[in-house]
Amino acid sequence: MRPFINAEETIDRIVGKRTKTPDGLSTATSRKAESMAWRRSFGGVRIPRGVYRFKTHEDADRWLWRMIARPTN
Repeated sequence: MRPFINAEETIDRIVGKRTKTPDGLSTATSRKAESMAWRRSFGGVRIPRGVYRFKTHEDADRWLWRMIARPTN
């Protein structure tokens, strides 16, 4: 016995919902404003640029906090 196939039937498949793309120029969702607020709260501390390699995550965390807490002279 062959299965019944209705060629006129449309199969609607909805897997997820599409969301609107965020406005890139909006200040409400701006990450730059957040980063500037964090920088002001820490007194303008900047982490040295570059690529750093650490043996463990703990070493990296220690180095990061040492860079944040260092004097800005």
